[in-house]
Amino acid sequence: MAKKKDKHKQHDAQVQGSSAGAREEAGASAAPKMRRKEYEREMRVLHGELVAMQEWVKEAGAKICVVFEGRDTAGKGGTIKRITERVSPRVFRVVALPAPTAREKSQMYIQRYISHFPAAGEVVIFDRSWYNRAGVEPVMGFCTPTETERFLELVPGVEKAMADSGILLLKYWLEVSLGEQTRRLESRINDPRKIWKLSDMDLKSYSRWYDYSRARDAMFAATDTAWAPWYIAHTDDKKRGRLNTISHLLSQVPYKALAQRDITLPKRQRPGGYAKPDLPLRHIPAPF
Repeated sequence: MAKKKDKHKQHDAQVQGSSAGAREEAGASAAPKMRRKEYEREMRVLHGELVAMQEWVKEAGAKICVVFEGRDTAGKGGTIKRITERVSPRVFRVVALPAPTAREKSQMYIQRYISHFPAAGEVVIFDRSWYNRAGVEPVMGFCTPTETERFLELVPGVEKAMADSGILLLKYWLEVSLGEQTRRLESRINDPRKIWKLSDMDLKSYSRWYDYSRARDAMFAATDTAWAPWYIAHTDDKKRGRLNTISHLLSQVPYKALAQRDITLPKRQRPGGYAKPDLPLRHIPAPF
């Protein structure tokens, strides 16, 4: 397992606004899109490593917090789904908070997020986070410029306190190009399985691409710190983007594979006179 982990270690990405802008304007990545069979083979290996990481987190009492931010349609939900589909929901918790209530709006901004921070033996994944104050809120006019500036001043200190308390904080920004975002939004319009993903907010956000770019760049400049750096994942190819993100996440957690238990199924008990009762049970139809 350790060898597999080493195979998937990568160098930390340096977060620079200029390089992010260059990639987003360039469009799709140079590499050809990955085939499904290859993708699933690599994902199977990573899922095994995530389970090993999970067992280490429980054993070591580690506290891991993963933040996913990014443009609409960049693939946050799909990436989170692939991370969590083979692990225990008792260890991996996904937090996707709705719009704040009137009471929450009167609280300290970070307050409603703090209660979701991980305790020992937990991995908490935020599907959007306190960084709403740096992105969607200022761009869509839900907060004032002063509130955003104040947030950007304070949040590095909050994240330093998280790190000092033993929380490993990993922050990912998923980036998609202009053309690919258009394609994905159009596919939501025309697919009844995806139409629920298309909100009025998404349509408004679509027209404000460069406002989001400016907000993102300001966020990187203010909050990319030694104790909580930003990592950018390019997701025009969703398959490669997911594999790269999960592989990087694994490389940042100092987990060790636990010794595998020697498990043998015990013998089943004898019937002991059991007879299936004659009850009017209702079985579902079996059309397949």
